[in-house]
Amino acid sequence: MRVLKLILGVLPVVCLTLGGTPIGGVAAAELVKYSVVENEKIPESLTGKPGDPVNGRKVAINRKLGNCLACHKMPVPEQQFHGEIGPDLRGVAKRYSVAELRLRIVNPKIANAETFMPAFYRNTELTRVMKKWQGKTILNAQQVEDVVAYLTTLKDE
Repeated sequence: MRVLKLILGVLPVVCLTLGGTPIGGVAAAELVKYSVVENEKIPESLTGKPGDPVNGRKVAINRKLGNCLACHKMPVPEQQFHGEIGPDLRGVAKRYSVAELRLRIVNPKIANAETFMPAFYRNTELTRVMKKWQGKTILNAQQVEDVVAYLTTLKDE
């Protein structure tokens, strides 16, 4: 049963990574323009304001939005079946700067073309996307900033 729940939790991420569609996709809209520096960071907020870490935690653990738990262990004891594909997110704020975290949420393939992690703020250059999800992102700009704000609170390993 645990394996089945883990597989079902990973399927949306696998689907998106392999060119499928996001389950909680955001309505089609023009993406906020951002600059990538040195192929490893996005220094400026997508919204021009700080994110909300409380909402970011909700987005990150929501299985239809961030779904971070599908691949990562996190300091979220009330949720079962944390993933083991990606690195443990405890202490991620010690390992990466805010700008580096933002890039890894927006489009992690810029920093690592081989990563399994999907881009949460990209709506082009995807394959096999169902028509109703075309042109949509998994998260909107504010949700990206909220998740980044939450991740910056994860300083203890």
